Amino acid sequence: MSETQDKPAASPDPAAAEADQTSAPDAPYKPVIAAKAAKRANASVIGMIIALVVCVLAFLPVVLMNPAPKGEGFRPAVDVAAIARNAADVAGFTPVTPDTGDTFKPNYARWESGTGTGVPTWEVGFLTPKEAFIGLTQTSQANPTWVLQQTGNLPVTGTRNAGGQDWELRDSGKEKRSMVLEYRGTTLILSGTASIDEFATLAAAVVKSADQAPSATAPASTGPGATVSQTGTPAP
Repeated sequence: MSETQDKPAASPDPAAAEADQTSAPDAPYKPVIAAKAAKRANASVIGMIIALVVCVLAFLPVVLMNPAPKGEGFRPAVDVAAIARNAADVAGFTPVTPDTGDTFKPNYARWESGTGTGVPTWEVGFLTPKEAFIGLTQTSQANPTWVLQQTGNLPVTGTRNAGGQDWELRDSGKEKRSMVLEYRGTTLILSGTASIDEFATLAAAVVKSADQAPSATAPASTGPGATVSQTGTPAP
């Protein structure tokens, strides 16, 4: 019999076994979800997705039938002529409705009874081809103080011929300017930030419209606060 066979096998060292158990990394914990619970969770998620799809399909026809305006240049149309016809009944004169084709876009038109100023006025706002603004004001009851207020106390700097008439030019030397004309029984004022050339173009259209209307008569009485208007976008 050999020495190897006669020698008993060495027993494992308890201390080494304990050290091996201590140094071994902890196995990650894997939570176990019951099959029924997993099925219920999946059913809830599917239900939410179905509800979302149903809501989208319900609102989609409404969105398609009411498309949003396209383009930054969109503005609601203002029927200046129609509002002017309504205002003529109380104005005592025919409000001017300058025709500038598609170049000058009206963004409001209204009749103001003059409760605050004591001067009833016809007012139209225009956006010019260069995206500036010119406001038109017409009245048959102007006075010097009111004219100064409407023109922002700008100094008179000369005249500008437009439509065959010499308009009084008031200019700040910067962006703001006004043109004033006493014509056929009314006072016409253009004020804004547009260039002088755009002012002249609109002024010529204003004179042409005034020439087509009868001369002003005595203004009809208006009740306090009476206003006829239609506004596309607020005046600057």
